Amino acid sequence: MAKLEPGTKAPAFTLPDQDERKVALKDFTGTPVIVYFYPADDTPGCTKEACQFNENLAAFNRAGVKVVGISPDGAVKHQKFRDKYGLRFPLLSDPDHRVMEAYGAWGEKTMYGRKTVGVIRSTFLIDERGRVARAWYNVRADGHAAKVLEELRQAR
Repeated sequence: MAKLEPGTKAPAFTLPDQDERKVALKDFTGTPVIVYFYPADDTPGCTKEACQFNENLAAFNRAGVKVVGISPDGAVKHQKFRDKYGLRFPLLSDPDHRVMEAYGAWGEKTMYGRKTVGVIRSTFLIDERGRVARAWYNVRADGHAAKVLEELRQAR
């Protein structure tokens, strides 16, 4: 699995959101965007991570940064997840893992001491020109949004 390095062009994507509207990376041209990959809607770690990005959304907006979450789940699950927790950012569906693979966010990982293949919890800051400004791989869900925000503050 190749990891994306800062300065490389972010892999382009167009994926459906929770309302089945197409969202493309190019839609964010001119604006930095956080793209984070997570395994599944409404699971403990993924819920914690999504809610923490949501709780910090105003701070991300003040920093001029949008937030997008991507998982293999479909629109119906995304809608329920969004509605249950009041999420205010797009949740995109990547059921065939093509975008995850392009970002190095799909592959072999160890869970509970066993090797498995799946989503590697990862986050990317894509700059206004569509380049990877920062990549975080194998992140811990709890507290991650605050760490990303802190790095954004320090970079300014």
